[in-house]
Amino acid sequence: GSKHPFSNYWTNQGGLPEVIGVLPSKEQADILVQKYFETVDAVYPIINKYQFLADYDRFWLLQPHEKHTADPALLGLHFVVYAMGTQFIELPSDQERKQVAEFYASAAHQALRISSYLNRGSFLTVQAIVLLCYFLMNDNKASDAWGFGGVLVRHVYAMGLNRDPEVVVPEATVAEKQQRRKLWQAVLFQDTFLTVLLRLPPTTTFTDVAVDSLIDEPDVVASPSNVPTTSPPMNPMSISSIAPSPSAMTTSSSTATPPPPITSNDTFYIRSMWRLANFVQPRICTPRALGHPLASSPQDKINLVATFKAIFESLPPILTTADPVTFFQLAARNPRQARQNLFLRSNYYHCLMLIQADESPRHGVSRDIQGAIDAGRSGMLAFFNLWDHFFVDAGVWWVFQHRAFEEAVYADPLFAQAKADSVRALEILDHVGSSAPEMQKTRTEVLRRAVENIRW
Repeated sequence: GSKHPFSNYWTNQGGLPEVIGVLPSKEQADILVQKYFETVDAVYPIINKYQFLADYDRFWLLQPHEKHTADPALLGLHFVVYAMGTQFIELPSDQERKQVAEFYASAAHQALRISSYLNRGSFLTVQAIVLLCYFLMNDNKASDAWGFGGVLVRHVYAMGLNRDPEVVVPEATVAEKQQRRKLWQAVLFQDTFLTVLLRLPPTTTFTDVAVDSLIDEPDVVASPSNVPTTSPPMNPMSISSIAPSPSAMTTSSSTATPPPPITSNDTFYIRSMWRLANFVQPRICTPRALGHPLASSPQDKINLVATFKAIFESLPPILTTADPVTFFQLAARNPRQARQNLFLRSNYYHCLMLIQADESPRHGVSRDIQGAIDAGRSGMLAFFNLWDHFFVDAGVWWVFQHRAFEEAVYADPLFAQAKADSVRALEILDHVGSSAPEMQKTRTEVLRRAVENIRW
C-alpha cells in the first residue's frame, strides 16, 4: 500500500481506556463474533473457541473501570475478530463496510501496541497477527500483510511454536500442546500459500512438529465468572464519529449463537492443509522464489505430479469432492465443511496448475498444457462454487480471487475449452471489485485482453 495500513485515530495518553471506549455495542459485537466463527473460523480454525468465548463473556461482564485493566492483547484479538466479522457483514455500501472494518483493525493494532507486542509474544498476540494479516489481504493490502507476517514469524520462532511441544514443553497441558500445534500450522499455512501468490521466499522453514501429532480431543476451559453486566463507557472517539453507524448490523439476532466445538472434521481439515503446505513449500515456493524450475528432468516432473496427486487422493473425500450433487448437499447440510472443501480444492488445484505449467527447456521439461488447463479449470470451479453458495465470502477472500484470476489468465492462451470459465471468472471479479477499483481494473483488463485473444 501507499500508506500505513492502520489509520491512526489515537492520542499519546489515551492508552487502553481510549481503545475500550470505541468498542461496538454488545449486541453488535455478538453479531460480529457469530459471523467470524461462521465464515473465518471455518477455514482458519486457529482460535481456541471455548477459551475465546469464556474470555469474551468474562470481559463484557466487567464493570467499566475493570475493563481498563484487561489484557491489551486480548482486546487486540477481540477487535480483529470484529474487523474480520465486519468484512462479511452486508452493510448498505461496500465503502461503509470497509471504513468500519478498517477502524476495528486500527483499534486491534493499537491494542497490540499497548501490549508491547513487538517484544512480548503470546498465543493471543500470534492469533491476532495471523488474523490481521488475513484482514490486510482482504483489504487489498497484500504487501502490508507480507511485511506484518515477518513480525509474526519471528514471534513464532521466539516462542518455540515451530518445535515439537513434547520436546520443548513436555510438562504443558494437552490443551496447550494442541494450541501450539494449531498456531504453528496456521502460520506455516499462511506463509506458504501467500508466498505461492507473491513468488517470495517462505520463512516458516524450520520445524520438527509432526502433522499427525495434532489430536482430536476438544479443548476445555473454565466457565466465565459471574459478574453483573454494564454498558461500555461513552467516548468522543466512538465509531460513529469515525465511520457511518453500522446500523445494519443490528438487524440480526442480538445474541450470538455459540460456535460448534472443535471436531474431528476440523482436525482432518487442519491436517490436510498442513500436508499440502509441507509439500508446496519446498517443491513450489522455494524454487519459484529463486527463479528455478520446479522439476530437474521429465521424470522428476512426473514424480512431482504423482506425489502431489497422491497426497490429495489420500485426504478425506468430503474435503476433496467436486461432484456437483455431493457438494450441493454438503453446502446445505454443513456449510462449515463445505467452506473447508472449497479452500482445500482451491489451494490444491492452483498449485497443481503451477506444476503442470512449469517448463525448463534446459532440462528437457516441457509444459503439460492439458494438465495445466484441467487443474486451472478445477481451481476456477472451486471459485464458482464459492460464488454460488457463499457469494459474500467470494467477494471478501482476496486469496481466492487472486488464485481464480491467475487460473483464468493461465488457461486462456492455452485452450478454447477454458474460455467460458475465464469469461465467468471475469464477470465475477468485475462484480466483487468495487472495494478496490484500481487493482480490480488492472486485473480485469489483463483477463479481458486474454479472453479477447482467443479467436474461436
